[in-house]
Amino acid sequence: MKTGIIGLPQVGKTSLFKILTKAHVGERGHNPREAHLGMAKVPDERLDKLSSLYNPKKLVHATIEYSDVAAIGQEALKESAYANNLRTVDALIHVLRAFDEPSIPHVGEVDPLRDAKNVDFDLVVNDLGQIEKRLERLEKDLKKMKTAELEREFDLLKRAKTHLESERPLREMEMSAEDKKRIRGFMFLSQKSILYALNVNESTTLGEDLEKAPTKYNLIEYSSRPNAAVTAICGRVEAELAEMADDEAGEFLASYGLTESGLVRLIRKSYELLGLISFFTVGEDECRAWTIERGSRAQAAAGAIHSDLEKHFIRAETIHWDQLLDAGSEPNARSRGTLRLEGKDYIVQDGDVMHIRHSG
Repeated sequence: MKTGIIGLPQVGKTSLFKILTKAHVGERGHNPREAHLGMAKVPDERLDKLSSLYNPKKLVHATIEYSDVAAIGQEALKESAYANNLRTVDALIHVLRAFDEPSIPHVGEVDPLRDAKNVDFDLVVNDLGQIEKRLERLEKDLKKMKTAELEREFDLLKRAKTHLESERPLREMEMSAEDKKRIRGFMFLSQKSILYALNVNESTTLGEDLEKAPTKYNLIEYSSRPNAAVTAICGRVEAELAEMADDEAGEFLASYGLTESGLVRLIRKSYELLGLISFFTVGEDECRAWTIERGSRAQAAAGAIHSDLEKHFIRAETIHWDQLLDAGSEPNARSRGTLRLEGKDYIVQDGDVMHIRHSG
């Protein structure tokens, strides 16, 4: 699963990508539309606490792939290479400039709400053009031969066109699972889940400022929209944090009234926005977080570890992470009755610790 980082020029987008992924990014060279790719570890205090119980030889956190594309705009979206970079991602992070810095140029006043609306509009226009072309083709095909499938696609795209013409992104349009499957191949840009990330000024009250930023910049309403969320970071502070050891970072965060960095919240929110959860496998050799889609059944979750485990699945010994910590060990949890056996149709919960029994 991949998340694309987008934004207008001079918003701190590529700096954020570098901090997230610790990637060494140079100039885009001969291809200004080239995307930078990198992986980020998903911070998970639950896994860290489980690790302290087992002291494993290896600790493996979940990861997310991020893609940093060039500055967005209508002209950029007209270029197929640029648009294709965006089409291949599963969700978007839109970095919005909310900081004042005279040395970094900006067109007009700093206005994150305006920028969010403008970029959303550009995505809507791009999708609308794609739909209009497809509808023209469908009309011709339907005149030659009517089929139920073509008619269903035509009706769905007509409904999507009407929705887009009201200047609303497709992520806010109600669609059945069948509808989503029908238009999956179009990879519409405005259909992708989106996290609006406000990049704010450094201040002595940063903890409070980050909490209040969505309201201050009139983006709080966006957080209640379907498939959307809003968070805030301070890129300048995150850049300093990235250079610090853990003990130094803790003191540094406390000086701003923070218990965790904005970056941790951003990663967590983008992970959730992708519809992902983590379950854990634990032991003295390894404690590891495994990524699955929310709503996955136990047998499918076993397949995330290895296809053979899914194929030969019998049962999953399951306990929630906090119950295991409270018990202090698996034998204690078993005697308490909190370690239980679940079948293949069990819906895995975020934070479950699982041991897969199999016949392979």
